[in-house]
Amino acid sequence: MSDIEVRLADWHKDNADLRRIRETVFIAEQAVPPELEWDSEDADSVHFLACEGDYAVGTARLAPDGQIGRVSVLKDWRGLKIGDALVQAAISEAEQRGQREQKLSAQVHASAFYERLGFSVQGGEYLEAGIPHVLMVRHSH
Repeated sequence: MSDIEVRLADWHKDNADLRRIRETVFIAEQAVPPELEWDSEDADSVHFLACEGDYAVGTARLAPDGQIGRVSVLKDWRGLKIGDALVQAAISEAEQRGQREQKLSAQVHASAFYERLGFSVQGGEYLEAGIPHVLMVRHSH
């Protein structure tokens, strides 16, 4: 992997990068309606950016309730374990906040990725923005 660094992001200061990545991945690639992509939790969440040098290539967020979400990596940087690093950063932040259980709503095709990181599927499939998802949960030791 090239030099990728995951850092805490500021929703206001890093807004352009956060929006650029999520708009590219969710709105342009996956056709998620913009009104579903942007929600009131963004302002209260902890955001993470994966950067190659000064260029942001991935993002994730940790909501106040411990829900990890909006994990996204630009297409040209996929397969480099950047998603792993983003999710691990969110797990670490949740653990530092005393949240021993982390949850996420995973797109079904990505569930094996999250299982590798210690999450397990809870319950059946459901649609979110027209895409099949499953609830996944991870418990810290």
